[in-house]
Amino acid sequence: MFVKSLRLNIKLISFIISILLVMILSIVIFYSFAEGSDNEETSSDKKDYIKWVDFNITSEALKLTSKLDIDSHNNNSELKYNWIELLAYLASQNGGNFKNFKKSQLDELVKRLENGETMSDMTSNVKFYDYYYEAYSAVLSGFIGNYSIETSNKNGEKTFEERYGLKAFLPIAKNYNFSHYDDFGNSRSYGFKRVHLGNDLMGSIGTPIIAVESGIIEHLGWNQYGGWRIGIRSFDTKRYYYYAHLRKNHPYAEGIEEGMTVKAGDVIGYLGMTGYSVKENVNNINVPHLHFGMQLIFDESQVDSPNEIWIDVYQIIEFLKQNRSEVYVSNEETKDYSRKFDIMENE
Repeated sequence: MFVKSLRLNIKLISFIISILLVMILSIVIFYSFAEGSDNEETSSDKKDYIKWVDFNITSEALKLTSKLDIDSHNNNSELKYNWIELLAYLASQNGGNFKNFKKSQLDELVKRLENGETMSDMTSNVKFYDYYYEAYSAVLSGFIGNYSIETSNKNGEKTFEERYGLKAFLPIAKNYNFSHYDDFGNSRSYGFKRVHLGNDLMGSIGTPIIAVESGIIEHLGWNQYGGWRIGIRSFDTKRYYYYAHLRKNHPYAEGIEEGMTVKAGDVIGYLGMTGYSVKENVNNINVPHLHFGMQLIFDESQVDSPNEIWIDVYQIIEFLKQNRSEVYVSNEETKDYSRKFDIMENE
């Protein structure tokens, strides 16, 4: 009787142990799979792309480095400068703070390059150079390059002239006055408490607004904060230009449609004071102005999300004052304007 009981107990214990082992193994497999899934999601969620850019390059630094770049290409110099490389190097030496920038720093860098040192050698062990180069490329890569611009001779005949240089334009047409100050980050209260993510260019109602860079119109229409607005994405998809508070009743230039391609220098709309209203076509802005903003996009998850990157464009506006698009009344009936000289971007 005792032996039988012992045998039954051993079988029962073995059965229980087997069940426990199966359960433990199942739990281990489940959590291993779950952990693997989590890691995959984490890997996807934490892609290696830039999450923030603090752009504070001065217009002086932009002008000096762009001149080196443009002159070296137009003079067909043996050493051709890349202004974004120069700016990224200067940023890596100043911790990204151009408030401390001195021309002597750029002069020293140029001297080293002229003496045979290469940018790759000088930056191989420089912390954050790659970050600044990628960040500044996202901001500035569409500004300088090869293009053909329409010109007219003494007889009024128009021809295209190939050039290398600044091909981005100020968002206010040539011969129209405006004023601005660095208001990026100032508080705003309409709708909810927030900060100003652009630069306001004060001007007269009806002033022609210019496309800074060539691209595709992604958004067109009414936004309760920006009023009549236009959103244009650059061809490399890195920059989204936002033009807001356009004119009541006639905000857009003739022929402007969502999804169409526009060229740098094209007239896209007219300055106004619309916005701050759920109802369309309302002037609730106190002072006529263009709200101009630039969003950087390193990953599509940053579009229309809490992870948006908007940069301070005040110094960019100061820099672009040197290149303004001349316009004329192209439709007397509608009083629409068009650019005077066409442009073609070359590869």
